[in-house]
Amino acid sequence: MGILGLSKLIGEVAPHAIKDNEIKNYFGRKVAIDASMSLYQFLIAVRNEGQQLTSADGEPTGHLMGTFYRTIRLVENGIKPVFVFDGKPPTMKSGELEKRAEKREEALKELEKATEAGDAAMVDKFNKRLVKVTKQHATECKELLTLMGIPYVDAPCEAEAQCAALQKAGKVYATATEDMDALTFGTSVLLRHMTFSEARKMPIQEFHLDQVLEGLKLTQNEFIDLCILLGCDYCGSIRGIGPKRAIELIREHKSIENILKKIDTSKYQPPADWEFAEARKLFIEPEVADPNEIDLKWNNPDEDGLVKYLCGDKNFAEDRVRGGAKKLMKARSGSTQGRLDGFFKVLSTTPAQKRKGDEKKNTAKRGKGSFRGKPK
Repeated sequence: MGILGLSKLIGEVAPHAIKDNEIKNYFGRKVAIDASMSLYQFLIAVRNEGQQLTSADGEPTGHLMGTFYRTIRLVENGIKPVFVFDGKPPTMKSGELEKRAEKREEALKELEKATEAGDAAMVDKFNKRLVKVTKQHATECKELLTLMGIPYVDAPCEAEAQCAALQKAGKVYATATEDMDALTFGTSVLLRHMTFSEARKMPIQEFHLDQVLEGLKLTQNEFIDLCILLGCDYCGSIRGIGPKRAIELIREHKSIENILKKIDTSKYQPPADWEFAEARKLFIEPEVADPNEIDLKWNNPDEDGLVKYLCGDKNFAEDRVRGGAKKLMKARSGSTQGRLDGFFKVLSTTPAQKRKGDEKKNTAKRGKGSFRGKPK
């Protein structure tokens, strides 16, 4: 779920913090990708696009198709992706996971009704709601990424937290996920829609945390409390307080503790035994692997290994797999040129208006007896 309504709130209150961009503009960038979110997208996408590719035993292979072709697209655009996989969920997430399980049970019942009624549209709708990324999906994709020469990281807990840790340590430029809580975990740059199908023609949305905080007029700790008020995966929120009211309260009172002292809790009821402080700690001090001990390496693809893995039982066409491997190799050999901003360190920025004023002053000084001759 991420953070309920956060992207909409930022769009309304701090629109300057969001920039639409094209994939080609990330040439030379290393990007940490939330693997589970991407695999879910791939499994859903093949349903939307009518590509029901399955293995010889009838198992869907959309997660492999998406990982293979979308990753090739990223690499062809000069991006160096690293996929980050979820570890064990935090104990506090158990309530959210139970809710998701209940929703799947409801979807299964509705699917049975739609099947009996012969309603194809509703069958498709509830089938999508039953899509779930499994450990088997993740294991298969890790093997595929290794053969493609793409690094991956096993997070001890939440993938978004690990992505943010890699970004803050300077290992990658940004975190790519649809979950807005990557910002809550402190990633400076969040990219949404990066692994979407090219056919959807959706620009990549780039969120900058410093501009989000500036636009919302909050510190990072106040922002974390706002996210808890909006609704996160770890605990409930105060009934009756929507996004606009939540940001007003945080701006005025600075913390959830202070808000609880000021509001009418009989009218705005917080959850019983509300563990907001524990949720806050999970965002500030998440369980992550030390980024400095993670060595990210991008290697040449194993063409024969890819053919052996994807063709045969998994029903991928050999010519397309070999073609994809060659694209990876070509992109890898042609992407040695780095970004210009990787060679230079910007020491300071001077507003254009001030620069013009300084130029006028210097011109005036030169006019008072100064002589601009040829340098000796």
